[in-house]
Amino acid sequence: MSKLPKEHKFIDLSDYGRPIAKIIANYLKNTVLTPIHVTIGFIIAGFLAIYCMLENLYWYAAFFLILKSILDAADGELARVKQKPSYTGRFLDSVADIILNALFFITIAYITNANYWACFLAFFGFQLQGTLYNYYYTILRNKFNGDTTSRIFENSTPIALAGEKQKHVTILFSLYKLLYGVFDKIIYQLDSSAEKSKCWPNLFMTVVSIFGLGFQLLVIAGMLVLGLKAFIIPFFLINTMLVFIFIAIRKLFFNRH
Repeated sequence: MSKLPKEHKFIDLSDYGRPIAKIIANYLKNTVLTPIHVTIGFIIAGFLAIYCMLENLYWYAAFFLILKSILDAADGELARVKQKPSYTGRFLDSVADIILNALFFITIAYITNANYWACFLAFFGFQLQGTLYNYYYTILRNKFNGDTTSRIFENSTPIALAGEKQKHVTILFSLYKLLYGVFDKIIYQLDSSAEKSKCWPNLFMTVVSIFGLGFQLLVIAGMLVLGLKAFIIPFFLINTMLVFIFIAIRKLFFNRH
């Protein structure tokens, strides 16, 4: 199932890995490998990127960051082609993402001798940016009959789907709420009216997609290979201001109920 019907699809700048992800998913469709195995693959790619950063192998680090993004898309694609969506996979993916993101920023702070408070704030802003994009995208998907595995408000433990254990769903959902809860609450407080809006221009969503994790990691990869590693943390600190600008634009021009 596609994430969005054709008339509401937009150019997602963070989803550049989707074509390759679909190829991977179709190749694995009739194998014993599951979406969870692909998720484990992107976790490994993330750790290899960290190792390469520590070893000053920035081209390799960039490769593994992009590979991580591709595999991050491939696990969901594999779930769709096998027609086996799961909350276990959905929450494992998200928990792995935020832990890897934190480790990426710690590693960047270490190799650039950056202030760790600046590192924390940049990471916080990085996650806030991603949360805004995911918030808007999930609203769009739920409103226009797209993929609804993700809910707008993750307030209660979902019931396990066929083929997964409720215990796994419960544990991973608890971790998800612990790690993402503060970001979800902040974004909701900043733009609680978004859920009621019926106006979601494709161009607006394309611009907001720069906050998608794939694009964010692409920026980090590019800055590493261009010798701009010392500017990664300042960049994401400054980029966080766009959160408030995008919310203001949506409220001013697209807040149609």
